[in-house]
Amino acid sequence: MRPEDLPVRPARVQVAAFAVDGRFSARQGETRHHANFSWHHAADRDEILITTPLGQGVAELVRDARGARLVTADRQTVEAEDWESLSARIFGFPLPLSGLPRWLPGDVPARSLDDRGRPETALAEGWTIRYLDYESDAPDALPVLVEFQREDMELRLKVDAWQLD
Repeated sequence: MRPEDLPVRPARVQVAAFAVDGRFSARQGETRHHANFSWHHAADRDEILITTPLGQGVAELVRDARGARLVTADRQTVEAEDWESLSARIFGFPLPLSGLPRWLPGDVPARSLDDRGRPETALAEGWTIRYLDYESDAPDALPVLVEFQREDMELRLKVDAWQLD
């Protein structure tokens, strides 16, 4: 997409609420998971709808003042005190879900920047973060392909659409 076709983006540190649609893959060793997602983030609440590639709802993840929970398509519920505990119960390994609202838009101390001054690699809470693609060539463009790695765990997010609130 051309930079002039995108709305003006705020500084990365100002991205407080957003909605993103995309795909993810998570891997630890030989265990792999992949699906589509639609994520609505605000300071006090997150809602993530997980769907199959054909769009069938698989689960909904919610984080609010009561903690974190997953509700499956057949209405089974798994609850935990936070995102990491919940993802460990679901996937068998903890994912960096608490940090994602900052890390996904690139609000991290970068270890390296690309030629437009955008984060290229970062290290946060033991996770190596690689920003592999952006929505355009603009300096304020948001990432659309991000990879998170820690030990033998890897999470890749491909964002199809950003909406800033």
